[in-house]
Amino acid sequence: MVVQLIPLQGLALPLPVLVLLVGGILAPFIGLFAKRSGIMLREIWTIFVTAVSLFTVYQLYLQVEAAVGHVLVISSWGQSPPLSGCFEVDMLGVFMAGSIAFLGVLVAIYSTSYMERETRLTEFYTLFLFLLAGLVGITMAGDFFTLFIFWELMSISSYVLVAFMKQNWGPLEAGFKYFIMSATGSAFLLFSMAFLYGMVGSLNFASFAVAFSNMDITPWTITLFAFLLIGFGVKAAIFPLHTWLPDAHPEAPSPVSALLSGVVIETGLYGLTRVLFLVFDPSFFKMPIAVLALFTMTVANLSALKQKDLKRLLAFSSIAQIGYMLVGLAAGTAYGVMGLLLHVFNHSLMKGVAFLSAGSLIHHAETRDIDELKGIGRTMPLTSLTLVVAVLGLGGIPPLNGFISKFILFNSAIGSGLVWLTVAGVLNSTLSMGYYLIVVRNLLATPEEDHGVHEAPLPMLVVTLFMAVLIIVFGIWPQPAIQVANKAAIGLVENVAEYVSAIFIP
Repeated sequence: MVVQLIPLQGLALPLPVLVLLVGGILAPFIGLFAKRSGIMLREIWTIFVTAVSLFTVYQLYLQVEAAVGHVLVISSWGQSPPLSGCFEVDMLGVFMAGSIAFLGVLVAIYSTSYMERETRLTEFYTLFLFLLAGLVGITMAGDFFTLFIFWELMSISSYVLVAFMKQNWGPLEAGFKYFIMSATGSAFLLFSMAFLYGMVGSLNFASFAVAFSNMDITPWTITLFAFLLIGFGVKAAIFPLHTWLPDAHPEAPSPVSALLSGVVIETGLYGLTRVLFLVFDPSFFKMPIAVLALFTMTVANLSALKQKDLKRLLAFSSIAQIGYMLVGLAAGTAYGVMGLLLHVFNHSLMKGVAFLSAGSLIHHAETRDIDELKGIGRTMPLTSLTLVVAVLGLGGIPPLNGFISKFILFNSAIGSGLVWLTVAGVLNSTLSMGYYLIVVRNLLATPEEDHGVHEAPLPMLVVTLFMAVLIIVFGIWPQPAIQVANKAAIGLVENVAEYVSAIFIP
């Protein structure tokens, strides 16, 4: 099938990636003017760049929707694909990029107030834009080499952002642990690339689908699967590769925590999902992924029950949510992947507002201890309300959006014969309400002492309220998100021929 091909001379990038990269490159120069003028130029620039990137993602969505086969190819350098690096943009890539860009805009607005007391803001906003550029580039990569370039851009930016509060020992330790584990995962991805190139003679994703369509399972393919699982699994925080996350998320600034939990770990899961469906038959990875889903959600929920640190509790909650998403991957069907993608979007909203609301509370109360925050809901009612909406959504309480995506995920497991995994998922969701309700109870309790705090600043409050409203809206009216997620899932699972023919044009 012939699809639209975009031939460009020299280096070419999808417009959302280009906007974010140029924005990050110019951010230091904007910072120089900001220091001299005293105007919030860095903040305005970051919001502008992220908003433009979101608009260009929407424009790209319209192009993909109109293209024959719903796939666009951008040849990046050298010869034509599959011999060169390229971007291959389909509905799955657009869905992920849209989730990333949307959360990026909201976090950028929130950061204007949250980070105003900090120094080195030029460094922060530069890294922030490069992190988003890396994330969006990963979702649109058409070959493993291009993906790895943006994977490293994402990783390096996030290492530094986790350790941004370097005046304290905690962020430095957490950032170093994250760096060591993530770099190890990247090494396994390099090994995976070497295996794939030796087997296929190309790193193009479409070439993988063609070469592995009739390939038998051998010790080499099993080794490849293990390396891919470790490489992507570290970033996705899949058990037992999750240990960096409970340290990194609490120590990072809350805007960074929102991105790490809201989209970074999901991008790792995206990479695993994309490659597994191109290389392996779902019957091969169904049971290993199901077992990992079980252990990931169970261990994370049990660990969260013991936490007194609010951000650490939310970090373990993020690991549990990855376990629920793995249920859709284990199902191995378009319906299961639709549930996975829908939960990615819903989780970006729920966990984004959870970390941002928690950041507002911590920012004013100057403590992360859940017991010491007791009764703060009486002095910061709107911020506390948004956190309550977020945690109830994460627990899967109707009519919030988390209920819809969890229902689809668990239903997809039943359809794939994994009834035991559905039972485990429902029990884990029930278990998670134990620690979510502890948070709610402490927020709404009668305060034992006067916290001496007031409601969050307007930019922070507007962002969290807006996101909380969206959690409710997409719980009551999920059809728009479901439609796009369904198109993305069908393109990945059932219409692989269109993805392949975009490269191998007859």
